[in-house]
Amino acid sequence: MRNIKRAFWATLVGLTLLWLLAEPTVFQSATFFGLRAAMMQVTGVLAIGSMSVAMVLALRPRSPERWLGGLDKMYRLHKWFGIAALVAAVVHWLWAQGPKWAVGWGWLERPVRGARRIVENPVEAFFLSLRGIAEGVGEWAFYAAVVLIVLALLRYFPYRLFYKTHRLLAVSYGVLAFHAVVLLDFRYWLAPLGWATAVLLAAGVWAAGIVLLRRVGADRQVEGTIVSFQHYPGVKSLETEIAVPRTWPGHKPGQFAFAMSDAAEGAHPYTIASSWHRENPRISFITRELGDHTGRLREKLKLGQEVRVEGPYGCFTFDDDCPHQIWVGGGIGITPFIARMKHLAARNGEPDRPADQTIHLFHCTIDVDEKALEKLASDAKAANVRLHIVIDSRHGRLTGERIREVVPEWRDASIWFCGPTGFGHALRRDFAALGFPLNARFHQELFEMR
Repeated sequence: MRNIKRAFWATLVGLTLLWLLAEPTVFQSATFFGLRAAMMQVTGVLAIGSMSVAMVLALRPRSPERWLGGLDKMYRLHKWFGIAALVAAVVHWLWAQGPKWAVGWGWLERPVRGARRIVENPVEAFFLSLRGIAEGVGEWAFYAAVVLIVLALLRYFPYRLFYKTHRLLAVSYGVLAFHAVVLLDFRYWLAPLGWATAVLLAAGVWAAGIVLLRRVGADRQVEGTIVSFQHYPGVKSLETEIAVPRTWPGHKPGQFAFAMSDAAEGAHPYTIASSWHRENPRISFITRELGDHTGRLREKLKLGQEVRVEGPYGCFTFDDDCPHQIWVGGGIGITPFIARMKHLAARNGEPDRPADQTIHLFHCTIDVDEKALEKLASDAKAANVRLHIVIDSRHGRLTGERIREVVPEWRDASIWFCGPTGFGHALRRDFAALGFPLNARFHQELFEMR
């Protein structure tokens, strides 16, 4: 989380400082309308800059994934930049429209226009000729972008519709990029602010093209075939095993992939619930019946059906040399730990962890399926993992205090959490209050792709 916060604020502060460098006397403006022009420029830069970064992050790029902490963190950053673009664009629009309303209501006097300056630069003159078009299309693209971003933020907006509508933001972005190029103060193009804006716009337009061509993650996709199912009615979950070709690059336990079985529904992200064996290239997903799509999977999926799989992604891979690890899996958040246990059991006496490392797995659940719990216990035993089942109705809720009672060596441990976000935040606050080094040793999967 620390690095995505750094990236977010560094981008916004950096663009603001570059603007101040280009406009050092901005707050010495003698008139309100002079200040208005400056505010429209800086809010426009922040809006298109944020949207540009969000467009690039939508491509799921490989290079920044590890530094940002995984694709789950990258998507959180994508969401933040989307919100920042929305806020900056609304403020930009208010600076543009508000004074016009105030003049119409008699609150402000319309400024007296002086003689137009003579523009000798042919490029600047060309941009000036496009100003009316850029303002008109930009306004409508702004309205469309606002609606699409708000829909993306509504959790109850169906994923299948989100999958279709969110792609339209690439179209809005292209129009807004044209709006920005034409209306950015021409002086800025010769300053560091203009160079930075040009780089962001070029990257954003390229990303928008990839999105519109539906080529996001194309180089990381394979076609797999469903070979088996296992349904656990007590916990309303379905385990699906998929045979993938040897071109699949392999994965580490704890990573996830996007799977698409229905083109109309689009690709959904699922944590991989199996270890990787190149001689038997198969991966498993465990999906819980939480929504309209996952609730219908058991009826829709068939043996032998082709599934497109893209990945792997994520950095929730249990890589540390701490003498103790504490795993906390809430509900369907148990999935990455299942994959890790299968991986450890398959090492055949050649573990890829410190030889004396102890692991405690706390699985918290509301629903109970005895067959699923028996299988979990079997996996834990094979991997030499100490399993602690916490059923809310029987044992109450898991707290940091209960974890520390079971694991007295907790100060020397790392904590790996996957489950409800609120539960994770509560554990973070609990351990932080006792001086636990969260940034170094508390790992939380932010499995929210929107």
